Amino acid sequence: MCYYIMTTLHKEFDEAINLTEAALKAEGFGVISRIDIQQTLKAKISVDFRPYVILGACNPALAHEALQLESKVGLMLPCNVIVQQVKDGEIEVAAIDPVAAMQAIENPELTKAAAEVRAKLARVIDRLATDQTTAFAEQ
Repeated sequence: MCYYIMTTLHKEFDEAINLTEAALKAEGFGVISRIDIQQTLKAKISVDFRPYVILGACNPALAHEALQLESKVGLMLPCNVIVQQVKDGEIEVAAIDPVAAMQAIENPELTKAAAEVRAKLARVIDRLATDQTTAFAEQ
């Protein structure tokens, strides 16, 4: 089973991040953390790296449900989404597949909840893939 869902955008890096955040918001996710890997690697170990940002996305209602089903599932939260530049003008956006991530936990109810989160993240990726305009960024 693949552990991520992804698409490629033909946008500028910052625009791709903005579009990704807007698509997440449209599915009820908030971005609760943002890690700039390029900046962190440069500051910590003086390494040059391509533009690469990890967005920690959380849907509060679904996170609450998961935490009620399995107290330690917080180890796997939030749902990470990466935005990385693979070529000039070509940006890859990938989201964790929570169903794949939750396979280590034997809880059928949690598996159902993960499927709901996966469906929402799949819609985020699909929205980015099919509507590469900023039309939905204002939602």
